[in-house]
Amino acid sequence: MVAATQNRNTPTRADRRRSHPVAASALCYAGAIAVMNASGYAAPATTATGLTALGVFHAQVDNTNGADGDEIVEIERGCFRFANDGGDPIDRTLIGTTCYLVDDQTVAATDGTGTRSAAGTVDDIDDAGVWVRIDPTA
Repeated sequence: MVAATQNRNTPTRADRRRSHPVAASALCYAGAIAVMNASGYAAPATTATGLTALGVFHAQVDNTNGADGDEIVEIERGCFRFANDGGDPIDRTLIGTTCYLVDDQTVAATDGTGTRSAAGTVDDIDDAGVWVRIDPTA
């Protein structure tokens, strides 16, 4: 192999969405942080351990009256802006580090002494919130 010596057209996967079965009793709002729970079903993010951040829900799906897997939801991976937790805020010095789930639209700087799951990697901070890269396969 030889290192690149000119620009190249690098193939990419255009589909950043994956379908996942939804957890029982879950109401998934479009744009909210999606996680996989310990049973392997998609659900809105909460303060809890053992969750895997998957991305954001592409559309609203209501499984509040259903059992595990009765509904399917599309979840998009990528870089998204979320609210910065006021009690455990993220600042610019944390760009490139892991941030943690508070709820389905809020992230924090620390794991809350072992009570929060990882959300993703802090990509940037602006006046409106925290940009977080979420990709469970990264």
